[in-house]
Amino acid sequence: MDAPQDNPYVRDPPLGFAPVSALEEAEAETQVSLLREAIRYHDRRYYRSADPVISDRAYDRLFERLEALEEAFDLRSETSPTQRVGAEPLAELETVEHVRPMRSIDSSGAESDVRAFDDRVRERLRGAGYEGPIRYLCEPKFDGLSVELVYEGGELRRAATRGDGEYGEDVTANVRTIRSVPLKLRGDPPASLAVRGEVFMPKEAFQSHNRERIERGDDPFANPRNAAAGTLRQLDPTVTAERPLSCFVFDVLDAGDREFETRREEREAVERWGFPTDGHTRAADSIEGAIEFRNGMRERRDDLNYEIDGTVIKLDRIEACRLLGSTSRAPRWAYAYKFPARSEVTTVRDVVVQVGRTGRITPVALLDPVEVSGVEVARATLHNPEQIAELGLDVGDTVRIKRAGDVIPYVEAVTDGDPAETFELPDRCPICDSPIERDGPLAFCTGGFACPAQLRRSIRHYASRSGLDIEGLGENAVDQLIDAGLVGDLPDLYDLSESALAALEGWGTKSARNLLSELEASKRPPLSDFLSALGIPGVGPTTAGDIARHFGTLDAVLEASEAALSDVDGVGPNTAADVRQFLGRERNERIIAELRERGVEPRPAETGEDDPFEGLTFVFTGSLEGLSRREARELIERLGGSATSSVSGNTDYLVVGDDPGRTKREAAAERGVETLDQDAFEALLAERGVEP
Repeated sequence: MDAPQDNPYVRDPPLGFAPVSALEEAEAETQVSLLREAIRYHDRRYYRSADPVISDRAYDRLFERLEALEEAFDLRSETSPTQRVGAEPLAELETVEHVRPMRSIDSSGAESDVRAFDDRVRERLRGAGYEGPIRYLCEPKFDGLSVELVYEGGELRRAATRGDGEYGEDVTANVRTIRSVPLKLRGDPPASLAVRGEVFMPKEAFQSHNRERIERGDDPFANPRNAAAGTLRQLDPTVTAERPLSCFVFDVLDAGDREFETRREEREAVERWGFPTDGHTRAADSIEGAIEFRNGMRERRDDLNYEIDGTVIKLDRIEACRLLGSTSRAPRWAYAYKFPARSEVTTVRDVVVQVGRTGRITPVALLDPVEVSGVEVARATLHNPEQIAELGLDVGDTVRIKRAGDVIPYVEAVTDGDPAETFELPDRCPICDSPIERDGPLAFCTGGFACPAQLRRSIRHYASRSGLDIEGLGENAVDQLIDAGLVGDLPDLYDLSESALAALEGWGTKSARNLLSELEASKRPPLSDFLSALGIPGVGPTTAGDIARHFGTLDAVLEASEAALSDVDGVGPNTAADVRQFLGRERNERIIAELRERGVEPRPAETGEDDPFEGLTFVFTGSLEGLSRREARELIERLGGSATSSVSGNTDYLVVGDDPGRTKREAAAERGVETLDQDAFEALLAERGVEP
């Protein structure tokens, strides 16, 4: 790759620059031009060739200098490398028409189908009077998201997803953040140019990004393809800019009056213009050569830093492609020879330590995506350090994956690895650097709410439907509050101000007031909801209700001994020990005390004496007038009964409101469960001496 001539920032970037204030405008313009040229060159070396010629720190110095000059002298440009940080968030992605249709491609994993494709090509070309050579261009079939890139005057003007082939989503702002996509072309590109490429997330970047997501409490992506698709369709381009996407270009859709004889010439041209291309594309003089290429790529697919799911076989000569044409869906001159899905056996690429809301450490294996029982799996929980030791598992091992109950992926066995090399759990939490302590087979981070992972999960749970059901305090909102430094502990939620909330990106006065209203309403929750919201191990809504009805008040629960907790119906000795241990920890005592200081005081529960609905189970469907579903459930539980979400053999009553669901009514009829409308339900309450 030729380096720009006489550019001082290409091979030997200076250790320091003259102060920006010391430059004249003409000097600044010259330096900006040289810096942009050098940074584009270094980007090509890094993203296209994986062969950088300067250190990351030297690159950063060039980039920071360019940013400073553009800011000081107002020299910003849409094609500058500094413009990859992301634009303002979009309300929605607009739909745009493609310059040329972006058709799909016929495919198969059977060799006989590939040979039949070759037979059709030869027969149709003979029938069209074609007498030229029949050669193929073979390339990997990238497993990402197809995009159309449109350039005017050598500058990127538009990028769109494939969509339905005729129209796609405008993702220009997001594509601008992808460093491997040139904002300005080199050489002599056509005045108007449209190319087709594939946006993907490299494997190493995918595993690293999933590691970060798991550590901060977010669900990981299932595979690099989903990661790329979800990232490219973000409404906020700054989110896209933070995620490690890349791109390969493989087709010219429209080059104006520029003509090419072969697809190899097209490829050479796009490389000259500065587009990133894959280095494995090969020519084949026969279908046998194309099949050999596919089989070879299948053997080395695991060595690539991007996912491929087959190879694409294209006629090389453009004249032959035009003669064959296309169907409404796919070109007749190209075919994809797919790989069989990976099945059960895969490679462990990383082991991530996940920190739960109680501080429990759970190791998670990040895998090369593999199909298990018809589902693609990219991670498997390892449960605890003892399981890792029993398996003898380490990063890089080949493992067999199964799904417990056809649902939860787990590592059944290590099929290839060094038994002497086993992954060791770190001594300190990777999130907050607090010591990790072992408790039998389990391990815990000792950081408490000082650990961001525990804090995020604890607040999310506190505000969830299993907790206090605080509307407006979902995962994204919690992350914003923590990242902005507004919440560093659970009680801080009740110190939030309207002005601080309204200043957050995407918020406003109305959103701020709504959340503050919800928080104020949450200060008097039922005792059962408060206990569930605390996130006590083993205590969900049902167990929390049992404890609340048994003790009646929060103070009584806080003072209860382990033996007293064991006396509660539905609470076993292990749960009683967990509750007593949780409530006895100093940090949890402090959290509860500070919540109460801020006005959070759970409503006392009706105790088990004279519970009119003791032993009865209710299910609700549809909406009740004057009584929300949540309020109805709380009412039943306060009166000693239980409210579940689905009809079973243990259900005593199905209460049917307006616009009920059909499934629950059918299940009730099938099981002989008594059905009550709102009038009958209120009559039952009155019969038991209760006012709704």
